Amino acid sequence: MRHQTGRRRRQPSESSNGSLASRRSSFAQNGNSSRKSSELRGPCEKVVHTAQDSLFSTSSGWTNFRGFFNLSILLLVLSNGRVALENVIKYGILITPLQWMSTFVEHNYSIWSWPNLALILCSNIQIVLVLGVEKVLERGWLGNAFAAVFYTVLVIVHLTIPVVVTLTHTWKNPLWSVGMMGVYVIEALKFISYGHVNYWARDARRKITELKTQVTDLAKKTCDPKQFWDLKDELSMHQMAAAYPSNLSFSNIYYFMAAPTLCYEFKFPRTLRIRKHFLIKRTVELIFLSFLIAALVQQWVVPTVRNSMKPLSEMEYSRCLERLLKLAIPNHLIWLLFFYTFFHSFLNLVAELLRFADREFYRDFWNSETISYFWKSWNIPVHRFAVRHIYSPMMRNNFTKMSAFFVVFFVSAFFHEYLVSVPLKMFRLWSYYGMMGQIPLSYITDKIVRGGRTGNIIVWLSLIVGQPLAILMYGHDWYILNFGVPSATNQTVII
Repeated sequence: MRHQTGRRRRQPSESSNGSLASRRSSFAQNGNSSRKSSELRGPCEKVVHTAQDSLFSTSSGWTNFRGFFNLSILLLVLSNGRVALENVIKYGILITPLQWMSTFVEHNYSIWSWPNLALILCSNIQIVLVLGVEKVLERGWLGNAFAAVFYTVLVIVHLTIPVVVTLTHTWKNPLWSVGMMGVYVIEALKFISYGHVNYWARDARRKITELKTQVTDLAKKTCDPKQFWDLKDELSMHQMAAAYPSNLSFSNIYYFMAAPTLCYEFKFPRTLRIRKHFLIKRTVELIFLSFLIAALVQQWVVPTVRNSMKPLSEMEYSRCLERLLKLAIPNHLIWLLFFYTFFHSFLNLVAELLRFADREFYRDFWNSETISYFWKSWNIPVHRFAVRHIYSPMMRNNFTKMSAFFVVFFVSAFFHEYLVSVPLKMFRLWSYYGMMGQIPLSYITDKIVRGGRTGNIIVWLSLIVGQPLAILMYGHDWYILNFGVPSATNQTVII
């Protein structure tokens, strides 16, 4: 039988004199004699009690609570299993994979039967346009002022096109619009990064020309050696422009548009080969988990949201709270599955196909003790973009940290609302308010709570409660907009 042990605090030594070696020698010499004397003692002479603390006391130093962790997992599985069984008994099996696939089937087989796919294909026009403008800028035919205006107009138009098409057409399923608009948002952010880096390269190339002239002039005449070598060091720092303009090619820009990153570089780290076993594993995960998420949404989330419409319309606060808590469990489970599916399975699959070596798509967000660390760690591509192209430029232009912090969350809130309100064809700003609410919540976890276990609990609580609350509000408003005020006989929701 395995002997379980836990760490205890070492008791203070009775004698402050004597080395560790002498005590070990004493124990070795007296070990056998003490055991023999203990065996010779009678029952009344055996020591039963010693000075010690209870294990739940912090002074005991006991840290081995693995059994309680296992118990918690078991209780979690049993409680959620009961809820899942209750759902099946109450509603039956609602999962219909054939209905999922029917959304792909159209009577007209032209490309415009799938307008979301058609919009994604048409976005190649903007990609080619960006490459062409960068070639013109590299030759010096147009200046940086034109580049600033061009990229501003390009991003606005690029984000407006899917809005106009979505609001003027009727879709079978708004989820396809979410996917299409997500692609457009990613492309817009990549355009910004591509333009920034090429601008930095043009600026560095100009500085290299100026520095070479200065170094040549200083070499021809007597000057301060320190000044000469400072110029040489600064010149070497700008050698990043050496890859420019050879990077302005179709293969380079399309690799960046497909790569799982939002930050452009002249040369990305690459792996030596594509690992077939790794590729197959990620593909199986992606397919299985995608179907599992769809099944959980249809079987568990949709009935809960549907049954929440009447209490929300009548403002029955106790019932609304009950619906919120009931939705929190499946919603959070689906969110965790989505995180693994997208940030691990899908992004690693794309990275493996492209031999993209930087696989840090997330960090240990589950250990976040502050809201700010959570947003820095759960989505690394977006965090890197925000720091490189929003936060750092603002700091270099003498904005305050708070201003830069606010702008980063404002941009994030805008895109969150953009990806929800437009596909649903209604503007309620719940997602925007939720993101902007992270700013005061971040202050609480950073300055008041100061992280720790309490901070981690606040982070998880904001995710577990905040997301289902937004789903209920959007679901209720969407239902009212499409089906009117719910009643006892009007509880139909399109699944």
